[in-house]
Amino acid sequence: WFWYPSTDNPPEWTGQVVGVFREARSKIDSADVQGLGSDGILAEVAEGLEGIGFELESGKRTAQKISRPVLFGPQGIPRVTYEVDGVHDDLGIVFEIEAGRGWMGNAFYRDLIRTSLIVGAKYLMLAMMNEYRYKSGSKETTNRSYDNARDQLDAIYASGRLELPFEGVLLLGY
Repeated sequence: WFWYPSTDNPPEWTGQVVGVFREARSKIDSADVQGLGSDGILAEVAEGLEGIGFELESGKRTAQKISRPVLFGPQGIPRVTYEVDGVHDDLGIVFEIEAGRGWMGNAFYRDLIRTSLIVGAKYLMLAMMNEYRYKSGSKETTNRSYDNARDQLDAIYASGRLELPFEGVLLLGY
């Protein structure tokens, strides 16, 4: 895991979150466990994250999804909303978990931009696979999504050209 900005001490809650992922490691480690998908990973860490105050998506039906406002319309009713994998409203944390083609499908960038627009989002917590193995023709390839995401966040924070509206970003590799 890595905390951004790297010049700041990670908040106390990061230790609790890392503990939840560490506890589930044997069931979610992408170097050993393949094909679980983001819903499967979420299921393995759900109890622990809910135990520390997170609200998590529980299914694909509308009532089971978590939606957060971006823009409000007439009478203050949310007009534009985004669905997220989880939130901790008291702390202002938005949680996204990506699997499989999370890096190659640009989910990292989508999560970064969309979470930047969510009202009240102080922190982004993003979980990415350490290894995603797939076949391209007859060749097996390994994509290292966590490493790629870390390199991009390093560049964003080091360059100073793009300022993210978060107090911090917790990048988790699983």
